Amino acid sequence: MARYRLAILLLCVAGVTSAQTPDTVFLERLTWTEVRDAMAAGKTTIIVPTGGTEQNGPHMAIGKHNVRVAANAEAIARRLGNTVVAPVLAYVPEGAIQPPAGHMRYPGTISIPESAFEALLEHAARSFRQHGLRDVVLLGDHGGYQKSLERVAAKLNREWASDPRCRVLALTDYYRVTQTAYVDALAKRGVPAADIGSHAGLADTALALAVDPSLVRSDALAHAPRPTERDGVNGDPRHATAELGRLGVQQIVDTAVSAIQRSTRAPR
Repeated sequence: MARYRLAILLLCVAGVTSAQTPDTVFLERLTWTEVRDAMAAGKTTIIVPTGGTEQNGPHMAIGKHNVRVAANAEAIARRLGNTVVAPVLAYVPEGAIQPPAGHMRYPGTISIPESAFEALLEHAARSFRQHGLRDVVLLGDHGGYQKSLERVAAKLNREWASDPRCRVLALTDYYRVTQTAYVDALAKRGVPAADIGSHAGLADTALALAVDPSLVRSDALAHAPRPTERDGVNGDPRHATAELGRLGVQQIVDTAVSAIQRSTRAPR
């Protein structure tokens, strides 16, 4: 009986210990002491994932970019091993509010000024440098603000050039691969360019399905007519599959991991 009680006690202690040390790369799920200890143990890089809240046609949730970039950032961080992931930035420039332009013509889209977006990125990076992180990776799932990522990285790297304890990488290759290698991979599988599209088409929808199928209203899409630009769609998402999306996700993660490794290994 005594041995039985001891075994139960050890199991309970193990459970408490496990609960206190979560297996996560997400900064917001850690306590400050866990962040401190993770840095002391070699976590020197942080990814700042940027999404966006915008219309994605009648068939796909407006938070697509946020869900997708969180999942991809987690996969990248786990591959790297020395990386944590900051909270996703869901508020990004999406065009003029008044009069509404671009995606702002559709209910649900949220837009902020480019200057506010860049200031947010800049001060997030400054915060991480203050805490001792050595590499800040700005990673964006949306094409509209890639230049903003580059401007913020260039500004901070110039300022910190004489004391490069921390560097900022604008990882534009993360988004670029979805417009190049992934498109090529889909074409090789016989997907027409008109279906692939540039927004909420087959490529975009397949990437969402690969990460979180609940983002896509697949049943409705299967019985709907081909969506048009009027619906907020460029391309034809009706034949998108998670399998096709996984091709792109793999390319995105592989490309990002390689780019970050090249950057962090460069001489300081």
